[in-house]
Amino acid sequence: MTTTESPAIAPFRFFDLQVARTRRLGPSLRRVTFTGPGLVDFHAGGRDQSLSLFLPRPGQEAPVLPAAEPGDDGRAWHAAYRALPDDVRAVMRSYTVSGQRRTPGEPGEIDIDFVLHHDGPGGAGPACVWAEAAKAGDRVTVLGPAVADNTAVRCRPHEGADHVLMWGDETALPAALGILAWLPPELPAHVWLEVPHREDIPAIETSGDVTVTWLVRDENAPSALDAIRAAELPDASSPYAWLAGESGTMKELRRHLVRERAYDKRSVTFVGYWRKGLSEDGLRFAEAQEAAAKG
Repeated sequence: MTTTESPAIAPFRFFDLQVARTRRLGPSLRRVTFTGPGLVDFHAGGRDQSLSLFLPRPGQEAPVLPAAEPGDDGRAWHAAYRALPDDVRAVMRSYTVSGQRRTPGEPGEIDIDFVLHHDGPGGAGPACVWAEAAKAGDRVTVLGPAVADNTAVRCRPHEGADHVLMWGDETALPAALGILAWLPPELPAHVWLEVPHREDIPAIETSGDVTVTWLVRDENAPSALDAIRAAELPDASSPYAWLAGESGTMKELRRHLVRERAYDKRSVTFVGYWRKGLSEDGLRFAEAQEAAAKG
């Protein structure tokens, strides 16, 4: 994941969960609902709240992870995780919390929406394969927030922002919907969302002054860059932008906003969930190499 800088670090912890149920949201999306006793201490911050999801390898009943030692800042744990054999170590993927429900006296539930990609490098990835086969009782582990105001909530319009521009593809759809549900009514927004098929378009809940444009790829929609470049936007004095999805498109859009529309680059939050031709593991490796090259 490529992200802008976040506020001060807030606590995260591991939660052992199991599948409660699943349902199809559209041709490209499947929702998996999780539960577990530890969820009483899980506090999603809404908006684009993300977590790290750990999945078992084929043939495993639960994901294989090293123990978390008290006082570890995460570096020792991550080194131990990477040291596990590739065919044993749990699959790790980053996902957005699509919803959290609390019930008095019960552990509650969280939802995670999976995009069902079959055209990536080597076909469907391990998370897609897992989600399509997921059933009640299947076990996973998540590294998630123990407090609601945490660094994995990245959408944070600056004080005085008077307009929000948003773009996301289907991988960012849960995050975009969470932001729209949170958006204050006094903050107008123009939003472009990409989906493969019209049947993937969900209902939007928002109290904000929002204009949404759906870019449906199998209906020959224009590219996100062309659509946003052609758009007439309000004459805002202090705009904010949130961009999330395919890394290459995200970078093009950020460049357009900063260079052609004079956005302050500090007012553009960007999150690269994936990159064409790369798995998430490949994207993480590529980003690490790019960071090392920059010194």
